[in-house]
Amino acid sequence: MSTPISNSNELIIKDFELTSPDADAPSEEALFEMLCDRISYLIEHNMEYLMSLLYRNDVLEHKIQDALSPMNPDPANVALAKLVMERQRQRLETKKQYGSQRSEEVDEDLRW
Repeated sequence: MSTPISNSNELIIKDFELTSPDADAPSEEALFEMLCDRISYLIEHNMEYLMSLLYRNDVLEHKIQDALSPMNPDPANVALAKLVMERQRQRLETKKQYGSQRSEEVDEDLRW
């Protein structure tokens, strides 16, 4: 069974269509680098798709605007990758906090 961290990484890999040169799951650092590269490509070639991915990953619009600002000290691809990784960590924490409820206590439509 996968650990929560690998589940988070799997979501990023799937959503952003990343491929790892290793058969094993990439480390968080390697995943971050792959994500930076993919986001850089999407900024240049398919910005609309990138924005859709960020929206589906629940990255807040004002944070995206800050990441894309020329005033941001990080390049746009790095700033956006940080936001995606941060959002995935937040989602994991939420699942840890609320995921311990027994399934019969939660409305079927709200189960993960």
